[in-house]
Amino acid sequence: MYLSFMRKHLKKVIKKDLLILLVAIGIFCAGVILLWISTFRVPDLNNFNERIVAQSTKIYDRTGEILLYDVHEDIRRTIVPYEEISRHIKNATVAIEDAEFYEHIGIKPTAILRAVLVQFNIFGGDYYKGQGGSTITQQVVKNSILTKEKKIARKLKEWVLALKMEKVLSKKEILTLYLNEAPYGGNIYGIEEASRSFFGKESQELTLAEASYLAGIPQAPTFYSPYGNNVDKLNERKDLVLQRMLENNFINKEEYEKARKEVVEFREKTEKGIRAPHFVMYVKEYLENKYGAKVLTEGGLEVVTTLDYELQEKAEVIAKEYALTNTEKFNAENTAIVAIDNNTGQILIMVGSRDYFDEEIDGNFNVATAHRQPGSAFKPIVYATAFNKGYTPDTVVFDLKTEFSTYCNPDGTPILLQYKDKCYSPVNYDGKYNGPMTLRNALAQSVNIPAVKTLYLAGLQDSLKTAKDMGINSLTNINQYGLTLVLGGGEVSLLDITSVYSVFANEGIRNSHTPIIKIEDNKGKILEEFQSRPKKALPKQSALYISDILSDNIARTPAFGTRSPLYFAGRDVAGKTGTTNDYRDAWTVGYISQVSLGVWAGNNDNSSMEKKVAGFIVTPTWNAVMQEILAKYPDKKFKKPPMNYDESIKPILRGLWEGGTTYFVDKMSGKLATEYTPEETKEERVIKEYHSILHWIDKDNPQGATPSNPDTNGQYSKWEYGVQQWVLVNGYSTSTQQIPTQYDDIHTPEKAPKIQVINPSSIKIYSPNQRINILVSNNSSGGYPLTKLTFYLNGKYLGSSNTTTFSFTPSEIKGIKAENELKIIGFDSVYNRGETATILKLNLQ
Repeated sequence: MYLSFMRKHLKKVIKKDLLILLVAIGIFCAGVILLWISTFRVPDLNNFNERIVAQSTKIYDRTGEILLYDVHEDIRRTIVPYEEISRHIKNATVAIEDAEFYEHIGIKPTAILRAVLVQFNIFGGDYYKGQGGSTITQQVVKNSILTKEKKIARKLKEWVLALKMEKVLSKKEILTLYLNEAPYGGNIYGIEEASRSFFGKESQELTLAEASYLAGIPQAPTFYSPYGNNVDKLNERKDLVLQRMLENNFINKEEYEKARKEVVEFREKTEKGIRAPHFVMYVKEYLENKYGAKVLTEGGLEVVTTLDYELQEKAEVIAKEYALTNTEKFNAENTAIVAIDNNTGQILIMVGSRDYFDEEIDGNFNVATAHRQPGSAFKPIVYATAFNKGYTPDTVVFDLKTEFSTYCNPDGTPILLQYKDKCYSPVNYDGKYNGPMTLRNALAQSVNIPAVKTLYLAGLQDSLKTAKDMGINSLTNINQYGLTLVLGGGEVSLLDITSVYSVFANEGIRNSHTPIIKIEDNKGKILEEFQSRPKKALPKQSALYISDILSDNIARTPAFGTRSPLYFAGRDVAGKTGTTNDYRDAWTVGYISQVSLGVWAGNNDNSSMEKKVAGFIVTPTWNAVMQEILAKYPDKKFKKPPMNYDESIKPILRGLWEGGTTYFVDKMSGKLATEYTPEETKEERVIKEYHSILHWIDKDNPQGATPSNPDTNGQYSKWEYGVQQWVLVNGYSTSTQQIPTQYDDIHTPEKAPKIQVINPSSIKIYSPNQRINILVSNNSSGGYPLTKLTFYLNGKYLGSSNTTTFSFTPSEIKGIKAENELKIIGFDSVYNRGETATILKLNLQ
């Protein structure tokens, strides 16, 4: 019995000691765990909201609504405050992710235990699968602070940080963090980015059904992707979200049913993730150079560009279509397009190749900003420089075979044998010579020899300065260029030369080209905003001259025909083509009042195209894009430049090339015109004396004195040689006519109409409602009948008549008085003019 007692006693002692041991071990283990937790490197959550969260820079078109590109490295994210997030997405997220979010302290022990049991398959099967133990707070910690490693230590850190976060941040702040940083598939993070990517709207605009879809995605973004193979599962997930919202009283039954039935359309997925790629890369380079690469990829900039995506999209389609056609027909496989707003300099279109993603032609190379030879597209700059100096569109130069090199004789032979390779005698594209040509016709028809002569008259240095003032900065070495500059000897970019043409359209005012309207940082602070900085680059008259010439369809018809791709019926459109001598580049550049458009065609490797003029290669492309521009912009006429030259301006500058001395005669009498000779019968005649323009003008001061010794000009003998050969071949001879000594005796004050009013009577009083019949006669001694009469009452035009009668009713005329002046102006059959006036009295009682 004693032994039995001792045995029982011993068992009690052992149990007690074992319990004490187990407790001691438990305390020791807890201490070890606490000590281990104390070694965790936990960030300071007091400044958690102030941490820098990488946000991608977004580049938009000019509307600020079409996203062209999201500049990022690994993420696309846009941070938005709590107030700018739809209540639907807030409630939907809480309902599906953490229904007890507003009650727990950051973690839910029961959920943690359930997750452990599921992890070790305690329950077996699929019981509780998909019911994770992470609260929204824990997910914020996981997404924002910790790594993605799946270790017990990381999970313990997550619990500890979640508890601490709940003490530092409010539920509102935690939910905002979650929604701004949750993953939604691929590189899309945050509800704002997801909303824009999937629905094309801001998160505050989400409907209940749309919010339900988005709330269900973060659990498995790839699996639930609306662009993947599990759309049916995504729909089920959306319905589950709505069910949980109903159960948690976030919505009522009616809202639930309506949202379930709502048909939601996701935006079409952009495979390449970029629109207008050449333009976007141009903008990216600008941003990186100005703000740095890190700000570009992480700073969350909002960039509203100048691009008109509606026009850009159409231009891209046109570029590819025509480039493929040109490849087949002309061996010109690539094209580039630029359009600029003339009034602002804003870039509206930039297509750098036929297809950015075409590896066959290195499509990602931006030809729009590359430097190529512009051919004759450069000519308007030179002609404008000549106009600046006092030359006019009617100035005449001779389009004849001309030797320009000082190493060679006027007939084209070298002065010394070793100079034979230095002779320079350009040819026209059609191989023909036209004789005397106005600058208007020479530029409109793009004739080469007059263009080279115009560059000589304008001056190489002054022409380069004009080019720089108008926006071309690539022509910096004057020693590199000669008279071939006017034919495109220097290299320019399509962007720059299109910008130059916008100066012509804008009547001489330059606006530097720009791709930016506004840039904001991630806090909404405006870093940069477009401001117009117009600068006078060209005299207004010179610009008007160029627009008038380049839009003159009659002037260009001999070269291009009446219905060329440069012509648009009923619209004022200026256009100029250009092709390099080696056929490596073809250009067409032009404009309407509002927009300038430039198009290039050729090959990236500089290989030659088929030997066709630019009109066959690139102008149809330009025409197609211009048609789209015309459809968007209203008709606006170019202002007409003054073309009435003072008679003191030399004849050669006014289109009279036959000599340097002129006089005016009356065509009817053949005698010298007088002050009374009407303009209709006045004619300027020239004393025949045939010379090149250098005989009559000082090239640097064309409207100044005639040079007394013109042959001192180095080009004089060369230009003169061709003219004299042409005069001889065509049978012209120096005039022997005498200037008349008698003066016009048909148009004199005595023979001017002397109009007498027969009716109405100046002493009679008429009723305002009475029809007044006017009858006049001509008492002039000239004997010429009246052919036209014009009538005015109190200075207001009443009408005109080809007879001596006219009638009107005074009451139909505004502002009649008791006494009114009736004025009559008459012309006779030889354009003599006379006038008279009488008083018309009315009874206004």
